[in-house]
Amino acid sequence: MCGIAGIVNLKPTADVDPRIVRRMADAITHRGPDEDGFFFRPGVGLANRRLSIVGLHDGKQPISNEDQSVSVVFNGELFDYPEVKARLLAKGHQFRTHCDTEIIPHLYEDHGDTVFEKLRGQFAIALWDERQQQLLIARDRFGICPLYWTRQGDVFLFASEIKALLASGLVPARPDPRGINHVFTFFATPGPVTCFEGINCLLPGRYLRVRPDFAASLGAGAGGGAAPIEERVYWEIDFPDAGDEEWRDCRRFGSNANAPVIDEFEAVMKKSVERRLRADVPVVSYLSGGVDSSVVVALACAQRRSEGKGPIPTFTIAVQDPVLNERNEAAEVARHVGCEATVVDCGRADVLNVYPELIRAAECPVIDTACAALLMLARKVHDAGYKVALTGEGADEWLAGYPWYKIHRLLGMLDLIPGLPMSGLARRAYLRLTGAPKVSWDAARKVQTALGGSNAWMNIYGLFGSSKARFFSAGMWEQLGDHLPYSDLQLNLARARKWHPLNRSLYVGARVMLPGLLLASKGDRVAMNSSVETRYPFLDEEVFSFLAKLHPVWKMRGLRDKLILRYLADRWVPRSVAWRRKAMFRAPLDGFHTTTMPTFVDQLLSPDSLKRTGYFDPAAIAHWRAAFRTMREGSNQRTMVEMGLVGVVATQLWHHTFLGGQLAELPTWSPPLPGQNGVGPTGTGADIPPGK
Repeated sequence: MCGIAGIVNLKPTADVDPRIVRRMADAITHRGPDEDGFFFRPGVGLANRRLSIVGLHDGKQPISNEDQSVSVVFNGELFDYPEVKARLLAKGHQFRTHCDTEIIPHLYEDHGDTVFEKLRGQFAIALWDERQQQLLIARDRFGICPLYWTRQGDVFLFASEIKALLASGLVPARPDPRGINHVFTFFATPGPVTCFEGINCLLPGRYLRVRPDFAASLGAGAGGGAAPIEERVYWEIDFPDAGDEEWRDCRRFGSNANAPVIDEFEAVMKKSVERRLRADVPVVSYLSGGVDSSVVVALACAQRRSEGKGPIPTFTIAVQDPVLNERNEAAEVARHVGCEATVVDCGRADVLNVYPELIRAAECPVIDTACAALLMLARKVHDAGYKVALTGEGADEWLAGYPWYKIHRLLGMLDLIPGLPMSGLARRAYLRLTGAPKVSWDAARKVQTALGGSNAWMNIYGLFGSSKARFFSAGMWEQLGDHLPYSDLQLNLARARKWHPLNRSLYVGARVMLPGLLLASKGDRVAMNSSVETRYPFLDEEVFSFLAKLHPVWKMRGLRDKLILRYLADRWVPRSVAWRRKAMFRAPLDGFHTTTMPTFVDQLLSPDSLKRTGYFDPAAIAHWRAAFRTMREGSNQRTMVEMGLVGVVATQLWHHTFLGGQLAELPTWSPPLPGQNGVGPTGTGADIPPGK
């Protein structure tokens, strides 16, 4: 992985100040501490910070085609680059490096704007076409690599992280209440809205075409008269229409784990893991003891043994709570596959101590305290000398691994009585029992309509969304008006309405939870904070394609989730692991509410600090901080109030960090000065000057 950034002036007479581009690159040095590189043309400036993993000695960016008419800065990995490079060489393309980045300009020569459909892997790309005088920026299919952009007057800016945009000095840091509304609806920021006004998150599977006015003036060959910024979709999550899914061996084999479809799934997963072990540096793996990461580790060890290498090293986070600790489960898997396990202990104090660093890394309020634990895990990987880690995200998204899918199925059984919407009544009754504020039928219908029908995620989002009614101030509600976060998701409802209801729920999870939390605050941002690249075998394009076409019974049969994966796991890990019930990985919430919490929590939640930001009602915060202690420990009501209060702390901390401080005795973020992080005033990388 790396970090990229850049500027395009949209007016023909304006140029780019190289010092601004270098400031942007300096702000994301942690994403690429190995080297930097810059590209300048009239009105255009691109930057790269490189974490060298493939082509260690000759992969310096930007990388261009033979005549330098196409130049690229790139963040990510293209796992099939050896095969693609061989095909391009056979067609006469010439290569100068051993880096996967170099296939991009050559593929663009052959395929133009459709190049992103040809790429396989995880990526954020910026490509300058000198002939067409256009910039293309694109993000991978599932949202593994982040990419943000903004237009400030006649200037277009993009970067891997918001910090780089702010470091330009051209982008003001102002809050967007819609982004905070997303956090308190989805406990994630799925985009395109962010918590910063005017800063957009490019959605997965999309690209922007940026054509300055001077390009339009060249005539039709350069797209004369076109809008300067166009967003386009090159790929979308899709499932077969309901009834068209592949049953495969389900009817004939029933619960037989030897069904041929399991063999096919195994082959696809093996290939995915093999591709993600490709690197010019050692690769390790996270291991939680759950079925997802355990299968990844087992397949990785098998692949390495086939290459005459030892088992893959593993890293496990051990949360110091008897209910949450998975140390023993992970150790069982490590013993079974014969790998070396490194364990990182994480307790309540650790979570609290790293939270300010977590918010700086994530650039948004983070409610899931497990993100702090994963930040610590990535730091341990880095300290041990590694740059790349495999992880198991994606299995829950494709195979209905979350408990609310089971709840949704149980509630759906109530609708078997014709003419009686019993599931809706049951959901509302449950919310009332947990102390959630009352929600009107009209509001519930709007959400269901925005999701294309009944959806498993409505249950958990409805439960957590009650925090807004508890904590938001009158001023916050006034700013939000009739804003409905679900409408920002830009779901393809025309397709979604044709799918099996389970696939429709999987779609929402893959659109919201995956890029908005698991691959962001729990993935890229906490890993790259320590210069570690995370790779996701379950997010391979072929793995998704294989699972998407299968009938939902292979994903969830009755109340048994991830059925096909558990059959596969039965071949590779102990049966107790393969069929272990899903355990949500989380860290303690109550550390924010104990008598030993750090001073900054009280400072952030003081009436004065709450009034300064204006997001929350100070009286309500005081009431619920006292009231939740009387609730039964472990109850859903107490958990939701605790999570909501963590969200309040995190939002106040985010505001303090990026929007001016003055809320607590904590440092704020500011752009690095020239010379910091080993980067001098003129940068350390060679530039490509205009016309060269």
